[in-house]
Amino acid sequence: MATFAADALVVVHLLFVAFVVLGGFLLVRWSRLIWLHLPAAVWGAYIEFSGGICLLTPLENRLRVRGGESAYAGDFVEHYLLPVLYPAFLDTSLQTVLGGVVVAVNLVAYRLAWSAWRRKTRG
Repeated sequence: MATFAADALVVVHLLFVAFVVLGGFLLVRWSRLIWLHLPAAVWGAYIEFSGGICLLTPLENRLRVRGGESAYAGDFVEHYLLPVLYPAFLDTSLQTVLGGVVVAVNLVAYRLAWSAWRRKTRG
């Protein structure tokens, strides 16, 4: 059961990462989502810029150990996403770039949402 919970947590974590990076685009349609997305985006950027590890990663590792598997070193992005996206090891400079990507994508998304909100209020 613990292994299943760890696997489910990976899916939740992946969805959270996708929401952090791309969720700002949902604001064009659902403006109240800003109250969930803004803190999530700030948290995601903070984790990347600080070189920290999301709280879900140690929880997943504890569940894996409890289920008889081994834990992994590093963070979620390093373990699951970077092997797919980048062949190189995650270092601080790459993590800073990823944090910049989070901020840049969300600035574009929030700009689009702002424009949509202004059109609604004018129309």
